[in-house]
Amino acid sequence: MIAVNLSDDNKWKQYKNFSPLISIFKKFHPLNDEIERRINQYTFPVSYRKNKYLISPVDRNQYLFLIVKGIVRGFTKDGNSEVTTWIAKEDEIVGTIRNFLAESDSDEYLQALEDVDLIAIPHVLSEYLYENFTEANIVGRKMIELYYRSAEERAYLCRISSAEKRYERFLVSFPDLINRVPLKHIASFLAIRLETLSRIRAKI
Repeated sequence: MIAVNLSDDNKWKQYKNFSPLISIFKKFHPLNDEIERRINQYTFPVSYRKNKYLISPVDRNQYLFLIVKGIVRGFTKDGNSEVTTWIAKEDEIVGTIRNFLAESDSDEYLQALEDVDLIAIPHVLSEYLYENFTEANIVGRKMIELYYRSAEERAYLCRISSAEKRYERFLVSFPDLINRVPLKHIASFLAIRLETLSRIRAKI
């Protein structure tokens, strides 16, 4: 459970006194002063050490997270096996996929693969902004388009029959992850055995 004092005037000191989420949103559409005020008031910075869980099935899904620094992966469990479903890096917003904006239980895990700095975005804030500001809906639509394309790319990767071609596609689509993510997670993401991935890398 995340605990934070939303009235803390110093929480944005390390970020030039405003939430980094504002800069991300402004890439998609200008924001009015009230939206910025709400974002500064209700979002907050959090950090997790490498391998710690941001969310697990024992937690109530209450937040999305903007990654300011580090890498996060999402995974589910199939018996004793972990199935990596996505990997995200700086300036991406992550959360549980199956109940993205719903405050409910989830069987998904979000894990820090490096020490990570994040901005927590309460679902109640997202809902309020959508309901009260046209600008928020424009930003949300444009961001969903990006994440839809990313999801389509992940789906395409899973359908490439050749393990070698799957890895080659990964190198093209996610070149900045290959040296930052443990190979066992990349293998899981690509539905390839670790031994197979090692042979492919040696060959390439």
